[in-house]
Amino acid sequence: MAFKKKEECPKPPAWLTSFSDLMSLLLTFFILIYAMSSLDVAQLERFISYFQPERKMFVRKTSILPPIAPPPKEVALQIKRRVQKVLPPWAFQIVITADFVKLRLFDKVFFEDGAYQLTPKAQQALTEVAGVLKKLPEDAYIRVEGHVSSLVDVKGAVVRDRWELSVRRATEVVRFLQTQGIEPDRLSAAGYGDTKPLYTWKQPILLERNNRVEIYINLSKPKE
Repeated sequence: MAFKKKEECPKPPAWLTSFSDLMSLLLTFFILIYAMSSLDVAQLERFISYFQPERKMFVRKTSILPPIAPPPKEVALQIKRRVQKVLPPWAFQIVITADFVKLRLFDKVFFEDGAYQLTPKAQQALTEVAGVLKKLPEDAYIRVEGHVSSLVDVKGAVVRDRWELSVRRATEVVRFLQTQGIEPDRLSAAGYGDTKPLYTWKQPILLERNNRVEIYINLSKPKE
C-alpha cells in the first residue's frame, strides 16, 4: 500500500508572490528618497522635544521697535484739519511727496508788510501745527524756509535787504515752534530772499504770494 508524502508547507497563492515583490520595490523606493533628502536637524530636535518628559522652556527675546512715521498723506490731513480752523483757505497750501510734507504759509496773515514779527493769527496756526509735529517720531525733522517777494520794500524796514528779512522770518518761526515743545535739534532755518519765487508773471497779486514761509516736515530721510 503506497502512502502519499505529506507536504511540509503548502504553496502560497500566486498573488502573494507579486505582492511581496511590490512591497520590496516600495521599500527600496522610500529608502532611495530618504537617502536623497536633506535632514533639518533643528526641526528634528524640536519635533523630538515634544515627546520628552520635561520640555525646556526657552525665553523668546523681544525688542522694542522705534515708532514708525505715519505716511505723508496722513500727516498732511492732520495739519490741514488744524490749520483750517485758524487760517482762511487762501492763506496756506500743503504739498505732499513720498518723503515730506510741505506747508506754505503766505504773508499778510503771518507777517506785517516788511516786518518779521509773527501776527496773532500766525501764532495760533503754528500752535496747531506744533501739536502734530510733537507726535511724530524723533527722526522726523523740520526745516523752515523764508521767502520774500520782489515787491517788498525794505528801505524803511529794520532789515538791510530781502535776504535778511527772509532769514529772520524763518528764524522767528523756528523759535516759536521751539517754545511749543519741538526739540531744537529737529529744527533748522534758511532764507532765500526773492531768489525762489512761486510765480514769475508780472501780476501784483501773484507776485505777492511769493511772500511766504515754507515748513518742510521730512519723514523718511536721515537728518543731515
